[in-house]
Amino acid sequence: MSYFEEFLNNRVFFVVLTAWILSCVLKGFIEMFRTKKIDWGRFFGPGGMPSSHSTIVTSLATCVGLAEGFDSSLFIMCCAFAFIVMYDASGVRRAAGEQAKIINMIVDAWEERDPVLKDEKLKEILGHTPLEVMGGAILGVVVGICGNALIGF
Repeated sequence: MSYFEEFLNNRVFFVVLTAWILSCVLKGFIEMFRTKKIDWGRFFGPGGMPSSHSTIVTSLATCVGLAEGFDSSLFIMCCAFAFIVMYDASGVRRAAGEQAKIINMIVDAWEERDPVLKDEKLKEILGHTPLEVMGGAILGVVVGICGNALIGF
């Protein structure tokens, strides 16, 4: 069997991919209901509820735990990876988004004096709140469990 065929037969990959897509779709719809308008960029963009980063890593850890055992070194590695990603999403990336808001306010204040700065806005929605991270983590575990129940590992 070729590497490509092995990849296409990897059930864990498809469960994780499904978790990511589901997370992005949910994020877009939640934002649509919250703002009462469609913002297509919110479906696959950073930030928002649930965190797609958290969904991906927790669904991966759940699938690996179910496939390899919750006492395996691979499961522990996936958990460590998940904690790092979730910490980064709610800590470092969130702080960068808050800093971008302040920098954009400064740019707005200087815009009249220096028109070159006019189009240099930074992306403000980068990270997640702890609730968004937790929502993504719960979704990831649920999708991992459901994936195992539906297709098995």
